[in-house]
Amino acid sequence: MTKPSKKYEGDPNTTGHVWDGIEEFDNPMPRWWLWTFYICIIWGIGYVIAYPAWPMINGATTGLLGWSTRGNVAAEIAAVDEANAPMNAKLEAAELDGIAGDAELGPYAVSSGSAVFKTWCAQCHGSGAAGAKGYPNLLDDDWLWGGSMEDIHITVSHGIRNEDSDEARYSEMPAFGRDEMLEDSEIDEVVNFVMSLSGEAQDASKVAAGAVVFEDNCSSCHAEDGTGDIYQGAPNLADAIWLYGGDYATLTDTVSNSRYGVMPAWNTRLSEAQIRAVSAYVHQLGGGE
Repeated sequence: MTKPSKKYEGDPNTTGHVWDGIEEFDNPMPRWWLWTFYICIIWGIGYVIAYPAWPMINGATTGLLGWSTRGNVAAEIAAVDEANAPMNAKLEAAELDGIAGDAELGPYAVSSGSAVFKTWCAQCHGSGAAGAKGYPNLLDDDWLWGGSMEDIHITVSHGIRNEDSDEARYSEMPAFGRDEMLEDSEIDEVVNFVMSLSGEAQDASKVAAGAVVFEDNCSSCHAEDGTGDIYQGAPNLADAIWLYGGDYATLTDTVSNSRYGVMPAWNTRLSEAQIRAVSAYVHQLGGGE
């Protein structure tokens, strides 16, 4: 056992602990430190009594003050909604085509619609509305179902190919390959023809035969010249704008298996004022008709 160091006159008592001959003096804590420590304990007890603190099974203790960050946010949202109520009422009552020309309502609708878009629409269409594979670009002039304010409002309200609204936009392209409506050779030919409408075919020798296949099976929706019919959801195949891709492999997959994109109906999730606002926002981005 290590021998304790020599004790000198005036030294305080030790704790009895010895490390390599070094003893630990039993000095009292500084008064200022002790009082700070006691105050922290009192403050902590008061905090857990006054504010939400202890987690429970279905929530947390509410505290005597009933303070809540969620409650504060809800109150702020309610205050903003109350302040915007007159403008929202005016927006709901306005003619759709007259919103943009109203000096007060137009800027409000675009600003409000931008917030709605970034909250609910940007996940699919992108923060800048340029879309992605399978999600339409809202900045160009290639519109399915129409790009007027009225058309956009209907599309946003009821969605596309969903089961939420009886008024949802609906179209369905046949799966010509999967359902054995066309032979592989015919699909190869019609894909080459479609590619020729807006660029170069992979095999130019098959374009003429593909034109016959197209006329017999595709022209009723996409029109004889391939320019489509936006009001029945048939895209223009001659403008080099593709939702899923215009290369040979992608077009072959599209013709063989079809596409079936779905957009939700927003009239059960957004108010009429929000739908009108986001319609105005999308319309003014540059692609609206």
